[in-house]
Amino acid sequence: MDPRDVVTLGHGSGGKMTHALVRDVFMRRFSNPALVAMGDSAVLDAVGAKVAFTTDAFVVSPLFFTGGDIGKLAVCGTVNDLAVAGAVPLYLSAAFIVEEGLKIADLDLVAASMAEAATSAGVAIVAGDTKVVERGHGDGVFITTAGVGRMRQGAPEGPGSVRIGDAVVVSGPIGDHGAVIAAHRSGLALEGFGSDCGAVTGVVDAMYRAGIRPRFMRDPTRGGIATALAELAGQAGVSVAIREADLPVRDGVRTVCEILGLDPLYLACEGRVVAVVGADDAEAAASAMREVDGGEGARAIGEISAPTSGPVVLRTRYGGTRLYDRLASEQLPRIC
Repeated sequence: MDPRDVVTLGHGSGGKMTHALVRDVFMRRFSNPALVAMGDSAVLDAVGAKVAFTTDAFVVSPLFFTGGDIGKLAVCGTVNDLAVAGAVPLYLSAAFIVEEGLKIADLDLVAASMAEAATSAGVAIVAGDTKVVERGHGDGVFITTAGVGRMRQGAPEGPGSVRIGDAVVVSGPIGDHGAVIAAHRSGLALEGFGSDCGAVTGVVDAMYRAGIRPRFMRDPTRGGIATALAELAGQAGVSVAIREADLPVRDGVRTVCEILGLDPLYLACEGRVVAVVGADDAEAAASAMREVDGGEGARAIGEISAPTSGPVVLRTRYGGTRLYDRLASEQLPRIC
């Protein structure tokens, strides 16, 4: 293999090789007026409103998987954190920790995926950094992203605003991303589904257009929907009752879980919203979500109840109950 076709430690030197890498991969894919200035910080026009800011790191293995890759995941994960906070995402930064020996072609594929996801989500990547580590110390590439968004009027007020009787709505099938990563690592064939990795801005926008003002929203990533709802229950001093019969879970996800001994409620989603809305708004919220891409499987799955035997109580198809709380550790490490 031609040495010029791979990342070397020289690419992290800050000199000509660094400049060439930034120019040939990142600038070519991300170019915009704010980034072209190449300053230490991006200088942005004031947005004239309250803003949200978030950051996240992505170390998923494998880097490329059915339905996405680490680049798409990094953009959508940060966009989604802003969206569920009630913000309209505007700007992202991206920092890359690249392992010596990674093919530049693979790095370019990641950058292209990020550029496409950012364009689709309506955000610009306006600042960044690149570091290179020795072979065997980086597992390909790690990405850290940060994002800024303008807060909406009527943004969720958080766990303290939920009320007994409020409805819990999810924007689509759960566990897709976690099941895909588990299947790839285990060598299982995937049939009929891929990762749900994607921006949730469309389904959030749809709720607001319909006049729905959610009390709480979360993108149920690590730990899945069970963990997101258990955290809500603990913070709000309530229980969350969900109905197994109404949980949207794909047959392929169920199959992966049965083979590997996993629970779909604890599997990560990377393109879903779980929202708490007033009881009278439940069907309107789900209907609004179903009108846009990514929300086709939206449905109401439960409600907020007074504290009972556990933070999350699943009502099974057979009339029994199953309790859920946060896991002591992840079912699947390095899923995002």
